[in-house]
Amino acid sequence: MRSIDVSAVSWRKSSYSNSDGGACVEVSDDFAAVVPVRDSKAPHGPVLAFPASGWTSFLGAVKSGQLTA
Repeated sequence: MRSIDVSAVSWRKSSYSNSDGGACVEVSDDFAAVVPVRDSKAPHGPVLAFPASGWTSFLGAVKSGQLTA
């Protein structure tokens, strides 16, 4: 397993996060091959890193309604 240093990356809140402070996901666009993802309520907590192609597929599924609760 390879680790990446996310100590100095810039984060942006997902447009799918709600405005009342719950369900807040932040992602970083600072890497070409991977997309780091974290919980904005726990900025010093764990970070998940997904392959960029997998993240793109996931977003496509969310946007098209394939992944519903």
